[in-house]
Amino acid sequence: MNTQALDTYIKSVTSEFGQITEERKSVLRQIASFTASQIQKGEDANLILICTHNSRRSHLSQVWVQVAAHYYGIQNVYSYSGGTEATALFPSAAKALEKAGLAVKALSEGKNPVYSIKYAANRHPILGFSKTYDDAFNPQSGFAAIMTCTHADTNCPLIPTAAQRISLPFEDPKAFDGTPQQEEKYNERCKDIARELFYAFSQVNTSTSKA
Repeated sequence: MNTQALDTYIKSVTSEFGQITEERKSVLRQIASFTASQIQKGEDANLILICTHNSRRSHLSQVWVQVAAHYYGIQNVYSYSGGTEATALFPSAAKALEKAGLAVKALSEGKNPVYSIKYAANRHPILGFSKTYDDAFNPQSGFAAIMTCTHADTNCPLIPTAAQRISLPFEDPKAFDGTPQQEEKYNERCKDIARELFYAFSQVNTSTSKA
């Protein structure tokens, strides 16, 4: 883990909250409100970040939720990811996280390898691998389902076991796969997602104090 690079990255995204539209901030405050509500009840705040293939945006979102909660000192937040089908964590998404300063290590091989994603010296790493959102690895009830892609948002209008469903789609960097812009666009999307999720968790303490 490159602590200096990660600190610089976080300082950059937290200085860019002004780039987020008011419409998006309104949605992000729903994440803050859910998290604060769970904490007030003495329960874990479980969030599952969902996109169709669980390969890019949902993984990036899962990681930045956990990093942001840690950065703001918010305890008992646990992030997961899933899709409507399982594929694999796309290598360019993993590289974008690595470039941000996280330690990304493949723990297994094959079509759907498991990655260890380390974000803090004294915290367990995030385990990144592709799965469906209702996989046994994930919480089965009482979670916030956060839809990170338009396709999954449209095709999963109801997730009956979720306590709350939040629509937060991001543009898909997959559109640039195989082009000269591929690395640039994955890095750009990674930062877009980090910026918004850091904003969400910057609002959790405020939400808690107002409740």
